[in-house]
Formats: sequence, C-alpha cells, structure tokens
Amino acid sequence: MVEGGSTSPPIPSGSGARGAESLPGKSARRLIRAATRASLATTREDGSPYASLVLAACDHDASPLLLLSRLAEHSRNLERDPRLSLLFDGTAGFEDPLAGPRLTLLGRAVESDEPRHRRRFLRRHPASAPYAGFSDFRIRKVAVARAHFVLGFGEVLWLAAEDALYGSDSRELVEDEDELILQANRDCARAILDLARRRGLAPPCEIVALDHEGCDLRAAGTLVRIEFPEPVEDARAALAAIENAAKG
Repeated sequence: MVEGGSTSPPIPSGSGARGAESLPGKSARRLIRAATRASLATTREDGSPYASLVLAACDHDASPLLLLSRLAEHSRNLERDPRLSLLFDGTAGFEDPLAGPRLTLLGRAVESDEPRHRRRFLRRHPASAPYAGFSDFRIRKVAVARAHFVLGFGEVLWLAAEDALYGSDSRELVEDEDELILQANRDCARAILDLARRRGLAPPCEIVALDHEGCDLRAAGTLVRIEFPEPVEDARAALAAIENAAKG
C-alpha cells in the first residue's frame, strides 16, 4: 500500500503479501539491491544531525546491512539513539539529478550476529575483509519502519515497511544460499559468462549473491545486479532464472 504526497502521512497497514504486489515497492528494492553505498544520517548527542557515507549490502528481503566500526562517529550516535535514515541515490546518468530516483529509508539499526549477514556483506565488499574481523566492527541490520521514495520530479510516495521489503514463506534460498551460489557458478558458468559479456564486462565472473528477485554478478571487479522477470522460491527456479536471463 502506498500513499502519495510530499508530507508524511500515517503509515498504511499494508496489503498482505509483503512487497509482492507493490510495483513502487519492487522499484524501491531494485534501487537498494543495486546499490553498493548509501548516505547514513544519525543523531549526535546534542541533537544535531550527522551524515556519513557507508558501504551497503542487503538481506534477502532487501533490509540493508552495514558493517560499522564502533569507533566511528555514526556508530557512537547509534549507540545512544538507534534511529537512522539511509539514502540510496539512483540519479547517476540523469542530466537533471532531480529527475532521477532516490529512496530514503527510516528505521533503526539492530546489531546482528548472524554469520550469513556478514558473509553477504563481504561477498559484496571483499575489500572490507581485512578489517571485518577486528573486534570493533559489527554488522548492523536496518529494521525498516517506512520509506520515502522519489521516483522522479513530482513523483513522491511513502511506502510502509511491508511494501518496501520482500516477504516470502520460503526459506530455501535464504538457508541454502552459500551452496546455491557454488552450484550456480559451477552449473551456470556459461550463462554467467554470457551475462557479463552482454554488459561489456570481462571474465573472471561469478555470482556472489542470490535472492528471490535476482542475483548479483561480479566480473573483473565490477558488481552488477541481474533482476529476474518473476520472483523465484526455490533452487531449481533460481538456476533456471539465471539461464533464462542469459538468453534474454
């Protein structure tokens, strides 16, 4: 469920199948899933706002994942007040940036000890691996409360969390993602190479993340997002979607 207008309305209750039927929600998730960085806004001790640049990954439902040092200013702010705002900028390539899409998520930072969250982040940002094991670095998952989505000039929507995120009863892709990535890179190697070449990218290339709505492909150090035409719910459908994407 979405609401129009440029001021914040009451948050709608959602439409049941979380995110599955909301086209604005799908577009918002595409922006999150394709992004490698975001602008993080936190609140300082004196109440003043503080903005910083952070690397971003996301969970299967598109909830952002951040790797933050407890020594950083934004982390100290979050320890006092976990509320945050996270801006994803999709305006690159637009002659008028204000005509391009951008998404602001409002929510709270929640520290995560789930190993798969750390693995997801590091597969997206392998350069972070040397310091990710330092004792002061923690993964924080953003518990999204609502989203403010600007699709372009004059097109502004407020999205409830259940519409901005993707919901599914299937846990197969979540629980078996590591094994599925290995299988995809082995069994779909030709398709993955074709996907990279069609985007002007040279090998080596590999799938580094996979979810219900698509996969992340890294080729020669460049990360690209491959969106599936329809959501997938199991391993067989995910592998078939990769093969079909290479043919399309």
